Amino acid sequence: MSEDKKMDVENADNDLREETAQAAPEVAEHDRVAELEAQLADAQAAVLYAQADLQNVRRRAEKEAQDARNYASTNFARDILSVADNLSRALAAIPAELRADDKLKGLVTGLEATGREIDSVFARHGISKIVAVGEALDPNRHQAMMEMPSADAEPGTVLQEIQTGYMIRDRLLRPALVAVAKKPD
Repeated sequence: MSEDKKMDVENADNDLREETAQAAPEVAEHDRVAELEAQLADAQAAVLYAQADLQNVRRRAEKEAQDARNYASTNFARDILSVADNLSRALAAIPAELRADDKLKGLVTGLEATGREIDSVFARHGISKIVAVGEALDPNRHQAMMEMPSADAEPGTVLQEIQTGYMIRDRLLRPALVAVAKKPD
């Protein structure tokens, strides 16, 4: 059936319905009730969609707020890691005979206490060191800087930690720089 014929049939149906509605008011009332029920169903569906959308927005906002609280200190933590690294290197560079010297014992003890305090502050803020030596290379937590031949360790095992890596809660703050075992030549 062509479009013109369809339109003519629909118009004729509507004209007949209007004539019948004028002659029988209950038909007009029934049409009005059906129209109102359709509007009510549309309104109920719109309300349900709006409620679902609001719930999604609320959940997203709560997650973003939680992430902001958990990871707000990320940039500061990255900056302070170099201080912790330098302190660790300074402590490692003090020879045993100077550690035993009474004149420097207080200084060494103070530096060690400062190192423990930095570790404590890191722990309070969810910052933890990545265990690397002896673990399999994990590209999500380790960055291989070199390969070392080793008959004792499986290829891909971390043999040496060049720089300590850190996590902030479940996110990588800085990867551990490591040397990885390879088969001997």
